Amino acid sequence: MVYAICYCPLSRLADLEALKVADSKTLSESERDRLFARMKEDGDFVGWALDVLSPNLISTSMLGRVKYNLNSLSHDTAAGLVQYALDQGVKVAQVFVDTVGMPETYQQRLQQRFPGIEVTVKAKADSLYPVVSAASICAKVARDQAVKNWKFVEKLQDSDTDYGSGYPNDPKTKAWLRRHVEPVFGFPQFVRFSWRTAQSILEKEAEDVVWDDSVAEDQEGVGRITAYFDEGLRSRTRLPHRYFQERGLAPAATL
Repeated sequence: MVYAICYCPLSRLADLEALKVADSKTLSESERDRLFARMKEDGDFVGWALDVLSPNLISTSMLGRVKYNLNSLSHDTAAGLVQYALDQGVKVAQVFVDTVGMPETYQQRLQQRFPGIEVTVKAKADSLYPVVSAASICAKVARDQAVKNWKFVEKLQDSDTDYGSGYPNDPKTKAWLRRHVEPVFGFPQFVRFSWRTAQSILEKEAEDVVWDDSVAEDQEGVGRITAYFDEGLRSRTRLPHRYFQERGLAPAATL
């Protein structure tokens, strides 16, 4: 998954809108690539940054003993990108965010984290605010490039890379998953194990595995040792990710 921010001076928002950016889901691949190239050219008034979350990171976060769900992961990533812009010297005045989960709760959380910034969280923000539309284009272009050029750490037989778009409604993607499910170890790291589409194939094609400690935990009166620790101490700390930034400094900016 790829998260992105886009920022520009408040005085240049009209210029960003003039690029005719839109929700990336409504644009063709060629349109997204063209707009992304335009934003790179117009680095004097628009900047962007990405946070790329690998499938392996998401899987281990969501399926670990201490759960770190996708909503929390998304919220923390967005907050990290805002902080990254601030750390780079961008004077952020307003932040617009496409919601994940309840927008009111999400907005309150971000507002508490950044009290000096006006925060707006809305559903479908990528179709309401040009600066969010621009960010969605950056994220989508980066995500598609990562999928197309994925370097497998596993040695796949005959280098089968005909996996399609990587989305659940793509027959090529589903067929590739079925061809490359390993009965014990599952999928290559390219695949997010917590993805419902992947889980369904694992349930049908892979072997059932029962861990000894899983049996013990199911017995009455037997609990996990972590139950004796304070909940706050057991919360998962997210490892920092590598950020990718395009040039663009702004005296005041929006996300």
